[in-house]
Amino acid sequence: MAQAQPLRLLAQDEADLAVLSAAAQDAVLKVGDIQFEAAARRLTLAFNRYRWEGAGRQRVRAALQIAGVLKVEARRIRRNAPDAVLQLLAITFEAGEAPGGVLTLSFAGGGDVRVEVECIEAVLADVSQPWPTPRTPEHEA
Repeated sequence: MAQAQPLRLLAQDEADLAVLSAAAQDAVLKVGDIQFEAAARRLTLAFNRYRWEGAGRQRVRAALQIAGVLKVEARRIRRNAPDAVLQLLAITFEAGEAPGGVLTLSFAGGGDVRVEVECIEAVLADVSQPWPTPRTPEHEA
């Protein structure tokens, strides 16, 4: 059986970001897996991504890195609870002074992380082989 090809995506505009967001939808992570490096102006999230593009019912360890970060704000995220689990629903962009704006990472339960960026520059990369999962994420219609 052939090994799954790791996903590697680069988003540099809103169309790219929509593809990246779809690939990351339903990723699960812990609050402690969100790291902001202010000096490097970089935000990194490590998570278990559901492989929507695969044969189904698989997850893979992946990382999302956002560059050119000017500011990060969290709302309804328990930052003092590094083991609290989050489920990523979507990543959206609100334009500001071109080419900058705000990326919003929306999580189940209403929490979000707002990331002010110089421009859209995000990379999503799988970093492990996929493994089977018994559940397929479901959403209310």
